[in-house]
Amino acid sequence: MTRYGPMFGPDVTFLGVDRCALDEPSSFADADVVIVGAPFDGGTSHRPGTRFGPSAIRQACYLPHDGSRLSLALRVDGLQDLQVYDAGDVEMFSGDIERSLAALEDAVHTVASAGAIPIVLGGDHSIALPDATGVARHHGLGRVSLVHFDAHADTGDIEFGSLHGHGQPMRRLIESGAVRGDRFLQIGLRGYWPGPETLSWMADQRMRSYEMTEIVARGLDSCLSEAFGIATDECEGVFLSVDVDVVDPGMAPGTGTPEPGGFTSRQLLDAVRRCCYELPVVGVDVVEVAPPYDHADITAYLGNRVVLEALSAIARRRRDAAGGPPWDPRQPLLDDR
Repeated sequence: MTRYGPMFGPDVTFLGVDRCALDEPSSFADADVVIVGAPFDGGTSHRPGTRFGPSAIRQACYLPHDGSRLSLALRVDGLQDLQVYDAGDVEMFSGDIERSLAALEDAVHTVASAGAIPIVLGGDHSIALPDATGVARHHGLGRVSLVHFDAHADTGDIEFGSLHGHGQPMRRLIESGAVRGDRFLQIGLRGYWPGPETLSWMADQRMRSYEMTEIVARGLDSCLSEAFGIATDECEGVFLSVDVDVVDPGMAPGTGTPEPGGFTSRQLLDAVRRCCYELPVVGVDVVEVAPPYDHADITAYLGNRVVLEALSAIARRRRDAAGGPPWDPRQPLLDDR
């Protein structure tokens, strides 16, 4: 499991954080978070290109890549207040999906077993299967809930003759026992897929899927609060899976299966912040950033900020838990102003 470095693009780390190698435990022994690249698009059913996502997410920032980012909102520096390393990309050959997913699962399990939070940069959404499974192998199968932001349910069965693909990982996770169906929360679904048979299967698993019409009618905050209550019941941790196509393609065009009518980028960032601040997050992936369809790096920037928002919120949660003054979102940026 030697550090492969980059499969596509220059060998840079996420905003300049230190490198590590997963076959050298001493290189990340003190890690709070390890970033792993999963440059894989062999599971796409429509437009490929997400193999270039990890490189784009790592680089998408106009500030110096100096391993430091102060969050104005949360008053922490997620790259400094946490010990964050970048393990580079897992070698994932698009022509062999089973071998590639197995290699990623081993990498994620290595990170989780070291006591760190893996943050995986995708890659298409087929990688959610090894990501969540790798974490669950450490924390306990069925003991990790999953909060899933996506336009699509990704609960298909067999597509193009394969059990694996970016439209099927959530079904495979439930069937394998890695994640319980009744601790599976999907937020942002919309559009015209899946059909009745798949929806019936989802209902049988007792999944909770918040379609955009319900979110608009009830309010996003209300739906999140309800989902968080379910996610923390009888589970030790929460895995957060973020597909950028949960955001409207007007704000995130660089993705393989765009579906109009989604979140704003602001809504997604706020939701990710809430997840990682309020929940015991034990793993994260950010998927479906496809640079070939992006304009002015809009989607890559969003993916980068999703990762930063998660890191900042995890850092703030830990600071508050250590006894510091709790974060107050109503606090003005400048004291007494």
